[in-house]
Amino acid sequence: MAKEEMIEMEGTVHEVLPNTQFRVRLVNGAEVLAYAGGKMRQRRIRIIAGDRVNLEMSPYDVTRGRINYRHLDKPFSPGPVRRKFPQRKR
Repeated sequence: MAKEEMIEMEGTVHEVLPNTQFRVRLVNGAEVLAYAGGKMRQRRIRIIAGDRVNLEMSPYDVTRGRINYRHLDKPFSPGPVRRKFPQRKR
């Protein structure tokens, strides 16, 4: 394995900790302490408990990771639809 290769895993956020850190439970049952990656912070993407996330881990320390993607489980809804009423002639 090359030095630069990262292990990519999927998990669920179980606990939100201070300083943009999270306790994530992986698919295989392991618990990892993870932080939000740079682009996630830059774009101000919110991560809350219960979110499914992808994270990268170093092969040297598999107890820590970096969250690089948050899955959207619910479809985006634009909000209430405004009805357009026909114009009245005066």
